[in-house]
Amino acid sequence: MRNNDEKKRQKLINKLIFLNVYTKEDPQLDKLSLSKLEYEYRKFKLQSHPHGEFGSIKWI
Repeated sequence: MRNNDEKKRQKLINKLIFLNVYTKEDPQLDKLSLSKLEYEYRKFKLQSHPHGEFGSIKWI
């Protein structure tokens, strides 16, 4: 189980680096827990989504 968590952590770290949320040299990256990395990734995906935090498009 711990090995799976470490794999998930590494995948998220790689995604966050690829998306320029963090840099490879960022010292705090190794200190973040899996849940914090998941939170950061979800937060980025929400911000970059064309509908943002509003869900679906609302026509006026």
